[in-house]
Amino acid sequence: MLAGLPAAGFASHESVAFRVQGSKALYNLDRERALDFYRQAVAADPRDAGAYRGLASSLWLSITFRRGNMTVDDYLGGVSRTKATFPPPPPETVTAFNDALGQALTLARERLKANPRDADAHYEVGAAMGLRASYVATVDASALGAFKAAREAYDEHEKVLDLDASRKDAGLIVGTYRYIVASLSMPLRWAAYMVGFGGGREQGMRLVEGAASYVGDNQEEARFTLVVLYNRERQYDAALAQLAILRERYPRNRLAWLESGSTSLRAGKTGDAERYLDEGLRQFANDERPRMFGEDALWYLKRGTARVSLGRAAQARLDLNKALASEGRPWAHGRAHLEMAKLDLKDGDRTAGNEHLRAAVRLCESDNDEATAAEARRLIR
Repeated sequence: MLAGLPAAGFASHESVAFRVQGSKALYNLDRERALDFYRQAVAADPRDAGAYRGLASSLWLSITFRRGNMTVDDYLGGVSRTKATFPPPPPETVTAFNDALGQALTLARERLKANPRDADAHYEVGAAMGLRASYVATVDASALGAFKAAREAYDEHEKVLDLDASRKDAGLIVGTYRYIVASLSMPLRWAAYMVGFGGGREQGMRLVEGAASYVGDNQEEARFTLVVLYNRERQYDAALAQLAILRERYPRNRLAWLESGSTSLRAGKTGDAERYLDEGLRQFANDERPRMFGEDALWYLKRGTARVSLGRAAQARLDLNKALASEGRPWAHGRAHLEMAKLDLKDGDRTAGNEHLRAAVRLCESDNDEATAAEARRLIR
């Protein structure tokens, strides 16, 4: 694995080893350990752009983790365009992110200036700009502000593929943006074509799949991206296959179990969903690490939803009440109210059912979950 990392020829072995440990810790949700490993990588080789980029990635994910927008649900339907407002991230985290990313870009561009045909230097510039685009879009909530960085990331990684077709890791950014462009409305798609983005949903998927099969420093990121894309495409078995790999490789990652349950629910495999969620809740019952914002609400919402479908009304009510009592995003609470309404209506309690349905409409509309709000309105009628 160390030999396969693309920057290994330009970074010390010690730095690369720390980066590998940092990546492993990050995907196991051991965020503080990941930060420590990446800081050690920087100390071991202050000229390693990948070490600074890994540090910046860890800092960015620490912000998104606190905000609770790290699940597949956040990339499906209306809730991907949330109306929620979040408190600003800690200033020291923002400063540290910008410093680390700035250093990664400086080092990568120095190498690129020395050798314009250095595929790895192009990769590092593109990866850093892709991270900047993600940060601006998710933390600053500025799609327009992210556009320029996204365009540069796309161009740099297309250049990598031109220089070295074997560098399938560059396909992650190129493929993801191709998929996104293909998903846009026609006017926006043409605008993207005009400024140099490519499209093609199937081609984008193939490029991301290639990155997931390539032993590089973004292989696991590509696997998580595939989980999102396969869910969007309703290729649930393919998503579950990726999640099985991730659960095995990262046994401390609670969210891999949560996503396995969620994906099974979307696939209509409610028995499997309940088993994944039961096992995840059992394994991590004594996990004292910080929870993602709204995480408990999601665990109980998902299992409660599975139990409603399985006809286990009493157990479902217990879970859904726990979901409603836990902090969480409005759309999650709205969906819990919808499931509670289904139980009430089945019991013939239309008064209680309608109260839950009205709450579902209000909460889901406030968080851009129009599909759930529409279902609640239909049941009210």
